Amino acid sequence: MNLKFLGRRKVLIDQCEDSYGRIAVDAIGGYRFLVFGENVEQSCVKVDNPAWLEYQYTRAMLLGGLCHPSPESALFLGLGSGVLTQACMLALPSLYDIEVIELRPDVVRMASQHLGFNAEDERLTLRYGDAMELLQTAEQADLIFMDLYDENGPARGHLAWKFLQDCRDKLNENGWLIINQWATADYQPLAAALLRGVFEHHYWEIPVKEGNVILLVPASYEQTLPLAELRQRAKQLTKILGYRLTNVVERIRVPVL
Repeated sequence: MNLKFLGRRKVLIDQCEDSYGRIAVDAIGGYRFLVFGENVEQSCVKVDNPAWLEYQYTRAMLLGGLCHPSPESALFLGLGSGVLTQACMLALPSLYDIEVIELRPDVVRMASQHLGFNAEDERLTLRYGDAMELLQTAEQADLIFMDLYDENGPARGHLAWKFLQDCRDKLNENGWLIINQWATADYQPLAAALLRGVFEHHYWEIPVKEGNVILLVPASYEQTLPLAELRQRAKQLTKILGYRLTNVVERIRVPVL
């Protein structure tokens, strides 16, 4: 959790139990948090602006979406609070076909009731189930956002060679796969050797202060990172978003060999 929330009074808004455990929504001031288990924060939402990305790892994931000049379709593997989906719909107006695969229906219910997620948006298609099982029946997409976490950490798909390959194979030409990966103590992505192998070193990383590394993976080996365009697109979005993405651009690095 962001240090600015530590020590402040927390109010329980809602909670439930499903077959995977506890899901809750807590409030601190003008923010709400999706929580798994007893106290594992999954997402943070600003109540008066549900598209606001409070944390750097979500801003880095949004930046990954800017790698495509005009994406029309996106696949979200894991919804969380829906804040990243909302932000992408705001920042990427060319998106009109958005598919979300979420394991737990109560996550979508709580996101809709308490976290400002608009599940009725006509651009959205919601599907429930395990992303590792449903991926093959998903539509091809210009952008794929992979953020599959539970109260114990990243789901097994983050460490599964074939699933990672299959995610990249679901991309359209010039598409991008954006993965929220845990970081190790030396600021490398979890399972770095596996990632370097499956993607053959052809991707970029964004380490962030929350202890994550965001991966930007292109659909093909002919694609390169459009760094100049990223800077320009990030700068243009500052007024719309209300925060800067340009500082996130400067954190992009190539993976360690």
